[in-house]
Amino acid sequence: MYKVVKKTALAPHIYLMEIEAPRVAKAAQPGQFIIVRVHDKGERIPLTIADYDADAGTVTIVTQTVGASTRLICAKEEGEFLLDFVGPLGMPSELVHETDEQLAQKRILFVAGGVGTAPVYPQVKYLASRGIKADVIIGAKSKDFLILQDEMAKVAGEVFVATDDGSVGFHGLVTDLLKDLVNNRGKKYDLAITIGPMIMMKFLSALTRELGIRTIASLNTLMVDGTGMCGACRVTVGGKTRFTCVDGPEFDAHEVDFEEAMRRQNMYRTIEGRKLKEMEEKDHKCNLDRHE
Repeated sequence: MYKVVKKTALAPHIYLMEIEAPRVAKAAQPGQFIIVRVHDKGERIPLTIADYDADAGTVTIVTQTVGASTRLICAKEEGEFLLDFVGPLGMPSELVHETDEQLAQKRILFVAGGVGTAPVYPQVKYLASRGIKADVIIGAKSKDFLILQDEMAKVAGEVFVATDDGSVGFHGLVTDLLKDLVNNRGKKYDLAITIGPMIMMKFLSALTRELGIRTIASLNTLMVDGTGMCGACRVTVGGKTRFTCVDGPEFDAHEVDFEEAMRRQNMYRTIEGRKLKEMEEKDHKCNLDRHE
């Protein structure tokens, strides 16, 4: 059993939780993920690690209630427990294998969309610990859905915000902001790392290909069992089949078949949506019964 030691609401339906998991915290590296299960009949939910503290023995996750299973996770309160918290899984970011000298020669940009800001944070924090200040673009629907901006500002070079409605920062998409940075503000980057909605990563990848910026995309949302056994996380990269959970979750974005990945993701979203509807209908019936 894994104790929820801290819970914070970051935005509507988005929660940060610190989980007591000493072994995971000790072994975790930037870019890896964990698998959460709320109870013995619960779904296996993959979540990219948002932070970790080996000394405190805690791992931070950020979860958005988009389906029945994530709703169960977010319903947990401080002092309550998760049944399973397995990890760290997957390959760490390639950045952990490079020397300080190699990293210092790169102009690195992270592009985060929505909840994808959470798994971007430990990578930026890791680079800062090695004296490297990467720039970060954070995209959100509006200022109400903007998360971890202050935390990111403490470890990044510059943080740029783009909101769909223009309520804060740049008015437009992250792709529009990147074009503005490169074409109008004199920014130059050698490497971009993106984590966020699949459609965002698809269009960002197309743009960085035009701009000549090598790009890595995290496909963490595709995973199910986390071991490569179920085959649900198959993705085509460079014309070859890869498994997100064991070969990734990070891949060369310019070689990813995003159309295929989005079709697979939409299939799972439909299943989770149906389960969430069933759960909400059950809750509604229980409420009606209590008032009769």
